[in-house]
Amino acid sequence: MKTGLRITAYTAAVAAAFTAAYGVGTSVDSVSTPAAHSGRSEHGEKSGHGESGHEDAGAGTRTTSAPAGLQTASDGYALDLRTRRTEAGKRTDLRFTVTEESSGAPLKSYAKEHGKELHLIVASRDLTTYRHLHPVRAADGTWSVPATLPKAGDHRVFADFRPAGAEKKVTLGTDLAVTGAYAPADLPPARATAKAGDGYEVRLTGTPAPGKPRELTLRVLRDGKPVTDLQPYLGAYGHLVALRAGDLAYLHVHPNGEPGDGSTEPGPAVSFTTTAPSAGTYRLFLDFRHEGKVRTAAFTVNTAHTH
Repeated sequence: MKTGLRITAYTAAVAAAFTAAYGVGTSVDSVSTPAAHSGRSEHGEKSGHGESGHEDAGAGTRTTSAPAGLQTASDGYALDLRTRRTEAGKRTDLRFTVTEESSGAPLKSYAKEHGKELHLIVASRDLTTYRHLHPVRAADGTWSVPATLPKAGDHRVFADFRPAGAEKKVTLGTDLAVTGAYAPADLPPARATAKAGDGYEVRLTGTPAPGKPRELTLRVLRDGKPVTDLQPYLGAYGHLVALRAGDLAYLHVHPNGEPGDGSTEPGPAVSFTTTAPSAGTYRLFLDFRHEGKVRTAAFTVNTAHTH
């Protein structure tokens, strides 16, 4: 089933870069490339295909007044990052809570989205470091997850979740300082291909356009040959996160189709229908699983060049 997804939810705190080829990691806790999300939860429940921070896409879709992830508190919830500082190259437990603004108490009841109660994204301001993490929640509502961030500099942390019983997801963002020698990097130039390590390459066809739905197709190859046996990762053959350079606006896009729907093939192509919230430069991160390992491919895209 094809579903047009509006990239307007994860648009809140991950800098202006829907960009082309970018550094690739070999696991979920590494720099990655564009990834797609399925429309079903771990239990096979149908979920919306809209981006995080917005209502589900489709006829009559409404978006929130501000891009997702730009605010520390929104929709009655606040993100309290207990680990405000870490050291470059040092493994650190990131600890945080999501609190209910009405009571100040930690939120303890979540609905699962793509098999997890909460997705945590960490990205550096220069968009050269990217992590998609899945923390563990303690009984008191405190979340924690180990992470090793390779470079010093300002980072943005995004918590993407849906409170139990709520109709829409919430994306909150806050800053994390990584100490050490700081040397900001330029965004990689826009390219149609990105490496993902071990002979994997992802090719991007299509470019997001401001205010216009456009289809993006990401084709996975290994050693030049199409990969036709991608494995589901969090209920989909791919997960795509877009970060806008400059303000780190966050967009989480779901793929067109899902495993087991009778029409979606396990590769080599994974497609997404997206609408960029504005003109500008974006960094796209695609996560996909093959032979038991999650990999990431990253692209730089300039929406001002679309027609």
